[in-house]
Amino acid sequence: MTPFLAVLLAAGRGTRMNSSRPKVLHQVLGEPMLEGVLRAVEQAGARSIVTIVGHEAEAVRAAFSGRCQFVLQDPPRGTGDAVRAARTLLQEHRDVPTLVLNGDLPLLQASTIAGLLDTQIERRAAATLLTARLEDPGRYGRVLRDDAGRVRAIVEAKDAAPQELAQHEINAGAYVFDTQRLLPALDALQPKNAQGEYYLTDVVAGFVSRGLPVEALTAGDASEALGVNTLEELAAINGLLRRRRLQELMAAGVVVEDPESTWVGRAVQVAADAVLRPSTLLEGKTSVQSGAVLGPFVRIVDSQIGAGAQVLDHCLLREAQVGAGAVIGPFAQLRPGSEVGERAKVGNFVELKNTRLGEGSKAPHLSYLGDSEIGKGVNVGAGTITCNYDGVDKHPTRIEAGSFIGSNATLVAPISIGAGAYIAAGSTITEDVASDALARGRARQVGKP
Repeated sequence: MTPFLAVLLAAGRGTRMNSSRPKVLHQVLGEPMLEGVLRAVEQAGARSIVTIVGHEAEAVRAAFSGRCQFVLQDPPRGTGDAVRAARTLLQEHRDVPTLVLNGDLPLLQASTIAGLLDTQIERRAAATLLTARLEDPGRYGRVLRDDAGRVRAIVEAKDAAPQELAQHEINAGAYVFDTQRLLPALDALQPKNAQGEYYLTDVVAGFVSRGLPVEALTAGDASEALGVNTLEELAAINGLLRRRRLQELMAAGVVVEDPESTWVGRAVQVAADAVLRPSTLLEGKTSVQSGAVLGPFVRIVDSQIGAGAQVLDHCLLREAQVGAGAVIGPFAQLRPGSEVGERAKVGNFVELKNTRLGEGSKAPHLSYLGDSEIGKGVNVGAGTITCNYDGVDKHPTRIEAGSFIGSNATLVAPISIGAGAYIAAGSTITEDVASDALARGRARQVGKP
């Protein structure tokens, strides 16, 4: 791979999104928009990466701390000024090409970046830009060519004449520059537009006017050139990526029953022969093993689902672990810190929080189990709750293997239930229960005619 310096432009406000959130932090398939750009640059083999920040700079820095260097552009005065803000780093890496990318290109692939670099090196160009041909080029800057097909200018849509707007080849906002030629060209930039901004495209125009070679690589997939300036465009990009992700999974052997309603994040891992039923949403760093069946109508975030497990209708799982062959739902919630052992069952309207349910244990109906350690083969009857919060602190409940917890039991923590113990239905238990003992804590029934 060709070593290069990458400069990512992420200083803009994204005014047309009408949002206080920095544009590059808006979510694309479950991750910040800039993440996809940064990952593509890393995969392409960047020697060093610098991100130009401006609007809400600290939020962008926090999101990508440790992944790249940051340079502040203040005030924002266009793309040329943004690259000029990184001049010190350009000087340090003047022996390698400089890649400049808009931060709102989440569909751009590492292979396309590699193609840009190869074109730049092979043709010894002053600059190489990525273009695409769109049926409706809309707001994108137009690439103008001479009679021989060489690039002669790039014109921003807001500055273009009607005949220039009629062109369908657009500038994607991805460039590779000969760094030693780029440095003096940045110093010579002038704001020659109605906005008073310094355009990077004027660097290209300057090269052309001096007879220096400017090359263009047309993207094989025009969608890679699509940027994001409105929330409507963000939704369209999400739709493209969602469909692409599901196609990859189906090609790898994952059963997706209804691709139109299924959503799988970029970082999610799904093994072959898993089944995703309609309206399944998998987010964050979720992993799903072979043979698992999920859905319909489930949302799983940052969780691990074991081989052959089932997560049935209308369940929510967050930061949870589900063992092989376990069954969750329908209508169950696993909150952070929940672990469900192999072949265990969490049934309808059951909620777990920071609880481990042991192998083969079951809580089939209408229970809340919080801050609990539950051993193997335990039966938790309908309506059981662990009273883990006293208004100030959380307290643990321990239920050992083989215990039977009768329906409508209230276990007031901290408390321990020994192995093989029985809790009578309708009991409030406030003291530890020994192994193999029967405990009951309820008022005597009184009947009055």
